[in-house]
Amino acid sequence: MAGVLKKTTGLVGLAVCETPHERLRILYAKILGVLDQIPKNAAYRKYTEQITNERLATVKAEPDVKKLEDRLQLGQIEEVILQAENELSLARKMMQWKPWEPLVEEPPANQWKWPI
Repeated sequence: MAGVLKKTTGLVGLAVCETPHERLRILYAKILGVLDQIPKNAAYRKYTEQITNERLATVKAEPDVKKLEDRLQLGQIEEVILQAENELSLARKMMQWKPWEPLVEEPPANQWKWPI
């Protein structure tokens, strides 16, 4: 990494990260660790694991922050870090909610019919 490229993100409340590669590697590893606890056939695990692995590979392959931002196309690197933090929080909540388990009771007959 060539060091900090900017003094500010220009976004209120979002500070510049001095070690974005390290931070993203840690976050993506934590996300993958949580996903390992979710059943392999769960849709959330399959798709989130695929996206996280792709992004982790990109982070490992691109040492330059500006080029990494361009390759990811997700905004500034600090925004990518924020997205990863939010995904980690969601993955932990999904472990509690267990949406892959069957419903406790049958849904109402026309629950998904619109307009009624």
